[in-house]
Amino acid sequence: MENSTEKRIYLSSPTMHGEEQRFVAEAFDTNWVAPLGPNVNNFETELAQYTGCGHAAALSSGTAAIHLGLKLLGVQEGDVVFVSSLTFSASCNPIVYEKAVPVLIDSEPDTWNMSPVALERAFEKYPSPKAVVIVHLYGTPAKMDEIMQICAAHNVPILEDAAESLGSTYGGKHTGTFGRIGIYSFNGNKIITTSGGGMMVSREEALVKEARLLSTQARDPARHYQHSRIGYNYRMSNVDAGIGRGQLMHLDEHVRLKKAIYRRYQEAFADIEEIVMNPLNPGGDANNWLSCMTIREGCKVTPDMVMDALEAENIESRPIWKPMHLQPVFAACDFINHNDGRMSVSEDIFVRGMCLPSDIKNTDADMDRVIGIVRGLFQR
Repeated sequence: MENSTEKRIYLSSPTMHGEEQRFVAEAFDTNWVAPLGPNVNNFETELAQYTGCGHAAALSSGTAAIHLGLKLLGVQEGDVVFVSSLTFSASCNPIVYEKAVPVLIDSEPDTWNMSPVALERAFEKYPSPKAVVIVHLYGTPAKMDEIMQICAAHNVPILEDAAESLGSTYGGKHTGTFGRIGIYSFNGNKIITTSGGGMMVSREEALVKEARLLSTQARDPARHYQHSRIGYNYRMSNVDAGIGRGQLMHLDEHVRLKKAIYRRYQEAFADIEEIVMNPLNPGGDANNWLSCMTIREGCKVTPDMVMDALEAENIESRPIWKPMHLQPVFAACDFINHNDGRMSVSEDIFVRGMCLPSDIKNTDADMDRVIGIVRGLFQR
């Protein structure tokens, strides 16, 4: 229970710079405050240039981007879709929107992302899934070489959920650009924000054009209002896109600051053998969106104890995502374990892990506060 008068330290809050306001002011000055407009067009172009994704459609959320991506990959009722279990529910919910069947895939310990071992087992059990949804958890790239090789051998497309990993690369290539379709999120706590929003990207221009059509209620090119199929109100507003354009100008700066936070924790806890920071993929370059830690099994200190101690000092932290196979809403879904007959990797990470404050506005004094509280628990 909070009892501190110290200033609040956040997990990951928006950081505005000033350019955002200029682009938003242009939207107001030109009366482009509805969906679509110059900011939307330019935000799509600028993000496509930054990531090398080819083409981009600015949407109302990352969830909307996943939903349209699945539809464009032909996912329909009854189809099987493989998806990471250790993720936020937004990675899985759109599968159910289409009445398809999520099959939840465990993590591997090296990066906490989808296990190639479990993915192979999933293909043995379900030879013909419609798509595979890969999540780059907390900004760390998955083992894309292995995963892409497996999916290519089975001729199954990948939808990359890079909601948390904008600015991360694997083998020098941006996450979100490996699969046939990729998505990004600009929710308020992401590495850049549009307040709320997302982007669907692809090297296939036809897919992105189709996403733009579906996201604007699938209106036919007729003078009157005519619709030949069901569409969605998923387009990003010109105002939100203005925020995104200003934020994108500072993405590299945000990544640099997030990395510095991770390194600071890593160095600060190096002498505490019970603490292990979330692993990074040596084949990639993570944006370190959130810095996380696990506590070795058998330690008297638990993640709940750490989070309670931080909250008592007005400091926000958070549990690791509860795996989807442990969620009541997905209890009936099949789960493919990385470990034979033992606790899954994803459950183990959830039980022993937590997310540390990773706000890029944290000062040295803020970091000292957090680190001091955590270290104090392990030195009693």
